[in-house]
Amino acid sequence: MGSAMEPPGGGHLHLGAVASPVGTARALQLAFGCTTFSLVAHRGGFAGVQGTFCMAAWGFCFALSGLVVACEFTRLHSCLHLSWGNFTAAFAMLATLLSATAAVIYPLYFTRLECPPEPAGCAARDFRLAASVFAGLLFLAYAAEVALTRARPGQVASYMATVSGLLKIVQAFVACIIFGALVYDSRYGRYMATQWCVAVYSLCFLATVAVVALSVTGHTGGLGCPFDRLVVVYTFLAVLLYLSAAVIWPVFCFDPKYGEPGRPPDCPRGSCYWDSQLVVATFTYVNLLLYIADLAYSQRIRFVPTL
Repeated sequence: MGSAMEPPGGGHLHLGAVASPVGTARALQLAFGCTTFSLVAHRGGFAGVQGTFCMAAWGFCFALSGLVVACEFTRLHSCLHLSWGNFTAAFAMLATLLSATAAVIYPLYFTRLECPPEPAGCAARDFRLAASVFAGLLFLAYAAEVALTRARPGQVASYMATVSGLLKIVQAFVACIIFGALVYDSRYGRYMATQWCVAVYSLCFLATVAVVALSVTGHTGGLGCPFDRLVVVYTFLAVLLYLSAAVIWPVFCFDPKYGEPGRPPDCPRGSCYWDSQLVVATFTYVNLLLYIADLAYSQRIRFVPTL
């Protein structure tokens, strides 16, 4: 009769994947995500772009969280050609932003204290209120994972778990908001100057995504030069580019010579180009501040490519 060898380093299943504080946060993510999704799908209801976004965000986060927990519990992540620490840190930050956005959008557009007309009635209102509560709890669960896994000063950790790495996810997310406002009748094609701003947003977004992709796939060691230096140089260039956009976009959108300093009175609510221009301007300054903070933190980290 043959004999079986015990796997090195313990059993095949990793109980710490659900017993640790991070594992508990991930289990709560699955519970809250499934509950929120089910409440909305069953009786809460959703409609339009806003509702579709919320359902897509909750579904995406639930699916990826389930994959992370399954891989951690079965140790299958060691078979994946990924830097697992970078992948989980990047996903946790992205899921935090997505769940936070959905937790704001769904109550704003769908939740009311008064009962909607039949056939939905008060039952739909109660389901929407409950879904809004669990959506908030889902955001807190993802934020807790980010707080638990974030690299501390002096700690050796993966790049995406550092403040600089987490800021990369936020920068890309903010850039997506800018792109959404640009395509929604922002009239950016009227001047070469505003087209330059769109080029700045696109270039910085692509470079940020490339940094995240290289970190997650574990290919930062084959670039021919130190990855941390490349990150600092790119972030410095991004600050300069966004600084130019932060000056040019407001001038060519809100100066009386080129645009409208105030919201036109005949501009319809919900489909006004001036609103889109204001969103782009606001988040341009947000991303500029994020890149400046990223540049400051990038000076203080030392990259370890093997994590």
